[in-house]
Amino acid sequence: MTQMALVIDLNKCVGCHACATNCKSWNTGGQFGPLTDTNPYGKEPLGVWFNRVQTYEVGKFPHTDVVYFPKSCMHCKNPPCVEVCPTAASYKRTEDGVVLVNYDDCIGCKYCSWACPYGCREFDTFDGVMKKCTLCADRIYNENLPPDERKPACVLACPAKARAFGDIDDPASEAARWIAEEKGFKALPEAGTDPANHYLPKRKAKVMLDRDMLTQHAQRPVDMERKSASAGDVVSEDVAQT
Repeated sequence: MTQMALVIDLNKCVGCHACATNCKSWNTGGQFGPLTDTNPYGKEPLGVWFNRVQTYEVGKFPHTDVVYFPKSCMHCKNPPCVEVCPTAASYKRTEDGVVLVNYDDCIGCKYCSWACPYGCREFDTFDGVMKKCTLCADRIYNENLPPDERKPACVLACPAKARAFGDIDDPASEAARWIAEEKGFKALPEAGTDPANHYLPKRKAKVMLDRDMLTQHAQRPVDMERKSASAGDVVSEDVAQT
């Protein structure tokens, strides 16, 4: 079997929202768009986002940390959204395990959003249908794109390289290797949905600092310039430009 999925490294994610904005950009004009916005500059804006980044503060002062948690459709192997859909508009493809919505059959009843334990379904008030992440199904098989660009828009946009994409049932894929090597986990396993998307946990890292490098850093030209200026010395043109 083949199960395409995302693997997100929470240790690398910096919460920049590049994944969300690039997802919005691609899907607004893609096969599964448009992702409409209502009253975007008003007091109560509404919009459809396939990917959202949630922020959590953990720990107690002074031992605190921030966790950025990107969340989109998990493409579950046992998707409850598919089971409850009265029109079979929500379905899971057998060829790659991607969960999709047929907008022509969707009646906007929102049963799928109530059944999803992750809150990853979005109702488009303009189109009157439910929408969700498609893993850029209209992109990953697009032969008009170079092979290295046939990935979800969120993966391509991530500046921290915190995302991997591939067949998690293929041990040779990058996504499967990430899961195996970094102890990837599933969100809410107790829900019984068997989500395909995985996360890599936050990990403590020790950074070795070289004392000489710290000393050199403290004696940067700009710092020396400030010291000279504060002492009333004349700063040369060459030093000021360094």
